[in-house]
Amino acid sequence: MQTSQKISFPNMGCGTWAWGNRLLWGYDESMDEQLQAVFDLCVSNGVTLFDTGDSYGTGRLNGRSELLLGRFTREYQGSGKENICIATKLAAYPWRLTRQSMMRACSSSAKRLGKNVDLVQMHWSTANYAPWQEGALLDGLADLYEQGLVKGVGLSNYGPKRLKWVYKKFSDRGVPIATLQVQYSLLSTYPVTELGLKDICDELGIKLIAYSPLALGLLTGKYSEKGPFPKGIRGLLFRQLLPGISPLLACLREVAQSRNKTMSQVAINWCICKGTIPIPGAKTLEQARENIGALGWQLDSSEIAELDRAAASVDKKMVQNIFQTK
Repeated sequence: MQTSQKISFPNMGCGTWAWGNRLLWGYDESMDEQLQAVFDLCVSNGVTLFDTGDSYGTGRLNGRSELLLGRFTREYQGSGKENICIATKLAAYPWRLTRQSMMRACSSSAKRLGKNVDLVQMHWSTANYAPWQEGALLDGLADLYEQGLVKGVGLSNYGPKRLKWVYKKFSDRGVPIATLQVQYSLLSTYPVTELGLKDICDELGIKLIAYSPLALGLLTGKYSEKGPFPKGIRGLLFRQLLPGISPLLACLREVAQSRNKTMSQVAINWCICKGTIPIPGAKTLEQARENIGALGWQLDSSEIAELDRAAASVDKKMVQNIFQTK
């Protein structure tokens, strides 16, 4: 049984779903140099948590995000290198059925990274469709922790009921849950307001990570209902949601102007004020700089209340992840 190695969590991380994803994000290998610069800028500004997954990267680029993160970590020479935390989510694929399958998956991730995974996470719970599959996979994650192959274990897309079940299972083995990751933003308050996950995490000593804090770009102010829209699936979603969210965007815009910040920075800062660690993605230096501008200041309680009211008034919220459990 290993003693817990402390992972130091920053106020904000960086999501790397787009690093290798052609389908949704139009990734291209010519972007790699730019992505290294994004990585370097993040780390040198204290954004040291990088969230990835062994399923990230489309088609033949499967695992691309991890490969890039491994390379970028090796090549980074600036300050904060010792705080870099690579958090990988292992997919609960239907063919992964044993604890060994999770250990093997983590070992493949470590090969791509060229180092051990710092924080291993269960990408989603199988409770909604194959509850019998989950126990063995979680045992595999606990084995990794016990054997000192990872510094911490986290979960993703778990609701309160399932979270408490895993907490009990892990506690019996002395394995702490370091983090829980859910889709959380001004357009997706459900995990906190309806499921009450923040309170439960606080009670159990778990850090809540907010993925998609900008709702795939809807909260950046870069898109309007008149268009133009992003290509593909995102464009379809934006066409559906933009007409109904204009009061929220107007409120965001107003707060941003009075603060001399961008709408993205206000949306990310709101997540931080709610006690979560947001992990916005960045593909360009400009996006990374903008995300970093959400740090070092805080919205006041009246601004937060105003944004909360605007968020509550939106009828059509962001589509919830199908794997999110109760």
